[in-house]
Amino acid sequence: MTRLSRATLSTLPGEIAAPRSRPPIGTSIVHFGPGAFHRAHQAAYIDTLLDADPRWGIAAVSMRSRGTVAALADQDGLYTLAIRDTQPAMRVIGAHTRFLAPDAAAETLALLADPAVTLVTTTVTEKGYCLSADGALDRDHPDIVHDLADGGAVPRSVVGWIVAGLAARRAASAAPFVPMPCDNLASNGAKLHAALVAFAGGRDPALADWIAGEVRVPSTMVDSITPAADDALYAAVAEAIGVEDHAAVQREAFAQWVIEDVGVPLGPDLAAAGATLTSDVAGYEKAKLRILNGAHSTLAYLGLLRGHASVAEAMQDGPLAHFVDAMIREDITPQLPAVPGLDLDAYRAAVLARFRNTAIVHRLDQIAIDGSQKLPYRLGDTLAANRAAGRLPHRVAIALGGWVAFLMMRSRQGVSIADPHGSALAAAAADGDARTVVRRLVEAGLGLPPTIAGDDALQRAITASAEAAGAGRWDELLR
Repeated sequence: MTRLSRATLSTLPGEIAAPRSRPPIGTSIVHFGPGAFHRAHQAAYIDTLLDADPRWGIAAVSMRSRGTVAALADQDGLYTLAIRDTQPAMRVIGAHTRFLAPDAAAETLALLADPAVTLVTTTVTEKGYCLSADGALDRDHPDIVHDLADGGAVPRSVVGWIVAGLAARRAASAAPFVPMPCDNLASNGAKLHAALVAFAGGRDPALADWIAGEVRVPSTMVDSITPAADDALYAAVAEAIGVEDHAAVQREAFAQWVIEDVGVPLGPDLAAAGATLTSDVAGYEKAKLRILNGAHSTLAYLGLLRGHASVAEAMQDGPLAHFVDAMIREDITPQLPAVPGLDLDAYRAAVLARFRNTAIVHRLDQIAIDGSQKLPYRLGDTLAANRAAGRLPHRVAIALGGWVAFLMMRSRQGVSIADPHGSALAAAAADGDARTVVRRLVEAGLGLPPTIAGDDALQRAITASAEAAGAGRWDELLR
């Protein structure tokens, strides 16, 4: 079958949105990490702007492999975005103009030095920023060691690349571009800015001072469930558009891009494309962590105990869905600070609607991974806020009790627990009653906040919930 390309755009069915008559577009954005999430999320926002303002094309830079950029180049930068939701849709995106593989270092640096480029975005995963556990630059990371060494002409790290581009701007007395991280890392802008200054300081203290004073790095929050592409997606896209597409991506209808307003222009009018500019990205992050992620973990552990496999399946369980909704309304949102522009009740409703989307298969056992690392933030912070306000949040206690019951079930069935502390969790839950297991977890500082040790009422609530969940007394729990 023929491939999607500029030459085949005119053959696409009329109902497929596509850039059929768009004029040539410029290149004013460089993006590191053109994986599925970038193409389904940020690139879709940019594509929305291009018919009216064709300046903002994206140069896609891959630092590790040729696969994605080669597939994009073979299709003239075009690919299909399939929306998997109650109202499915397909749209051809044409926001990319350049396709730079790891061997195109000179071209990448030339783009970063070009004053026409005003925005440099990144989706390289949390690990890609080479930060240590405290959020500072990890100077011992092999990529950072390489990039700081004499003769490290081609950077391996995104921090190294951004500093190289900024150094070229400064040398030419040109204004800096705006670096903007788009990975879900709390305070990602502040952390990247500090990493850039620290890295530059290892080479040129004057450059470090210039970056510290002249470069603004907005924090962001991004959200949209983006399942990996598979043969079923490629087949569905080919059937719908009549040509093959080897770069197609898929996501849910919901997409959120929250960007800190740092007082300098980003270049493209992202707010016009649906992004949210705010002075309080942290407020949005906190709402997402406690509402969406807290509810996700609750569904995972209670849903698995009730025999469900996916989020959508768990949400078809009436008592469980009602429980999660009530937990958000009664235990979570009352303890969240007001955030300008964010309607918490509308956000709650949107989250629950997303959970009911049967077109996205989000497995509960995947969400249940790394509970000891996630729960202190997803549920523990809500727990602490309620206790500070003099409340015992019973539904949050039940959710944590569900995690304890899940650990007891897995360890006693001989099933491994996917968690960095999996062995310690299994040992704590392998024998004894729920009260003993809760005590062991608290003493070991695993998943449950240490403050529980002196909180008898909360310990009793979590223990009772673990006992009831383990015994299947759901009428008692999901009232």
